[in-house]
Amino acid sequence: MVKNHSEQSRMVKRKKKRKLRRRVYFILIPLIIVFAGLGYAASLYIKADSAISNSYEDDGREKSKLREAMVDPNVDNISILIIGVDESNHRGNEGNSRSDTLILATLNKEEKSIKLVSIPRDSLVYIPEVGYEDKINHAHFFGGPQATIETVENLLNIPVDYYVKVNFHAFIEVVEAIGGIEVDVPYEFWESNSDDKKNSIHLLPGEQLLNGEEALAFARTRKLDNDIERGKRQMEVIKAVIKKSLSVGSVFKLGDVIDAVGSNMTTNMTFDEMKSLVSYGLNGGGLDIESMTLEGANYQPGKVYYWKLDEIKLAEVINLLKNHLELDSAEVVNAIN
Repeated sequence: MVKNHSEQSRMVKRKKKRKLRRRVYFILIPLIIVFAGLGYAASLYIKADSAISNSYEDDGREKSKLREAMVDPNVDNISILIIGVDESNHRGNEGNSRSDTLILATLNKEEKSIKLVSIPRDSLVYIPEVGYEDKINHAHFFGGPQATIETVENLLNIPVDYYVKVNFHAFIEVVEAIGGIEVDVPYEFWESNSDDKKNSIHLLPGEQLLNGEEALAFARTRKLDNDIERGKRQMEVIKAVIKKSLSVGSVFKLGDVIDAVGSNMTTNMTFDEMKSLVSYGLNGGGLDIESMTLEGANYQPGKVYYWKLDEIKLAEVINLLKNHLELDSAEVVNAIN
């Protein structure tokens, strides 16, 4: 009986040990996952810090000339000018390219909302850098991001607080990194790829998953319509990229996204300033993005084609942006004079 009792005691002890081990495992496994997640988050943080720091360019401006004081993106509503360029070795246009895409984003801190305004690249506007009217995409050729910023501020009378200049190669790599994007292709078309290989991209109409090269072709083509529709497609692509990037399935692809953007971007935003934008993506109600394009009409006074902006519609957009940034609307009249 003593022996049996001893054996029973050992069995009870072994069972207790097994239960204890199971409890330890149940505690350790979530902790390991959490710490692995924290480790990944830390690596992303370090990678983003390095990428953005390497992309940073001091443009010599403490603030926009339309601001009374410097802005702090942690507390203030801000604007960011997105300049898309197609610069490459095979084109031989690095440093003196025209802008292919111009989008002004205004961000409202309290609402956690973003308004995106696409400015058609053929828009006829006054370019301060040269002192005469020309297509707005020529501003970048004349004087890079600074000349482009001055031109946009002169057109909209809206302060441009920051700029982000991105090469199309980044766009392709970002789309590839997140596994493609879903868009609705409006019609069948053939388009050149990023290496200018003619008719190498062929898309059929309908909703579909596009890879990087296909998404770029979708965003740049205007063979069957015009700059307005092209601007709308670019907005659709940007929103699709943002939506996919913020999805749970793309979390572990963010490192590749950072690599893609970091090697193809220049900006006057510091890493600390860019970190403040994370709060927009963490908005519990979902990111509120509204997109629009500056309306107008075809205009060809001679051999050159332009997009003549509708001044009434332009004033409406200016008012909307000023309200979104919570600026004094009294300056709107000056923007269209």
